[in-house]
Amino acid sequence: MKLIYRIAGRYLFSKKSTNAINIITWISIAGMSIGTAALILILSVFNGFESLLTGMLSNFNPDVKVTLVSGKYMSLDSVDMAGIRSLEGVAAAAATIEETSFFDYKGSQEVGIIKGVDTAFIRVTGLDTSLITGRVRLGEDVQYAILGSGMNTKLSVNAEDGFSPLTAYMPAEENKGPLSKQFNTLQVYPSGTFSVGSDVDMQYILVDYSAVNQLLGMENGFSAIELKLRHGASERQVLAKLQAMLGPKFKVSNRYQQDEGFLRIMNIEKWISYLIACLTLLIIAFNLVGSLWMIVLEKKLDIAILRSMGLTRRSIRGIFMALGLQISLIGLGVGFLLGLVLYRLQKDFGLISIPDGFLIDAYPIEIRWPDFIIVTVTVLVIGWLAALLPSYRAGQLGAWVRQE
Repeated sequence: MKLIYRIAGRYLFSKKSTNAINIITWISIAGMSIGTAALILILSVFNGFESLLTGMLSNFNPDVKVTLVSGKYMSLDSVDMAGIRSLEGVAAAAATIEETSFFDYKGSQEVGIIKGVDTAFIRVTGLDTSLITGRVRLGEDVQYAILGSGMNTKLSVNAEDGFSPLTAYMPAEENKGPLSKQFNTLQVYPSGTFSVGSDVDMQYILVDYSAVNQLLGMENGFSAIELKLRHGASERQVLAKLQAMLGPKFKVSNRYQQDEGFLRIMNIEKWISYLIACLTLLIIAFNLVGSLWMIVLEKKLDIAILRSMGLTRRSIRGIFMALGLQISLIGLGVGFLLGLVLYRLQKDFGLISIPDGFLIDAYPIEIRWPDFIIVTVTVLVIGWLAALLPSYRAGQLGAWVRQE
């Protein structure tokens, strides 16, 4: 085996009789290097977007969310909130209630989601860190609202006007007569604006929990229980304990499961892009096929001598498989180095920028070490496939060469 790799190394680095073979060989290495760098950068950019978006959503979505399997609301008296808060690993828990509502502000009208929260919700999500204007005001005598930045824009809310209320409308549950109200209303005053960089900004208005219950004609109703876990707590154990405590009427979801559809689509896009890049690298590998084939033709006499000295067809094939592997490994190493350099430049200087109107100035990027394993396997498999036909042809050559 050692002899095979030594012969392959000599074939790779020795000067060829035809200079074109040297050129094609190094073009093959350059192509594998560029392809490797492209693969690692594609994965890193998608990793960056995933981390960016999940990080933004973490300021609104809790670590664990308990929702009803069927129905919209349930009375808070039906669950043991004190028991939930005392569970090992739970740092904070908040009951929330939300419903689609119609909003009116000084003639500007929009449909969105009104969500009732209390001060515990701020501890659960850290929403106060996402405020871009104003401050959180909950549980006061005057009802205040915190608007998503998109809703703030759609309703044309004037942050400096503290006297104009925002009115939320909800259909009344019972219509007792022609003079009865068809809608329940709630007047709130904007106290701040938040942004988590997603559709949440375009839909949500946060109001005091008790006020939303009153708007819906309920008392202590909730649609979800949201929890923050302690640092280092076992998520799996907490989810199992919650499910056992609450029973089959409730669904317990971790952060990934809350946005499972969104993250699944992002992962699909990530791996489709990766497969397209792999196909491009496979096309680049045709240079490697040509290079190995030309080396086989040039080394006919050497192969005949090696065969006459006792090397088997399998060993001859192994030499050219090892040659293809060496070319792939050199391309892999140079590609990783190039990818890391471009990663650092993008991370520090934002080489490729994003057009105006986005939350960030340049494409986010994040390297994850398992990606190097995936790319290594991909490149070596493509190199192995490229070396199959030339090595098979080399193995078919006999132990003699006809002299013309």
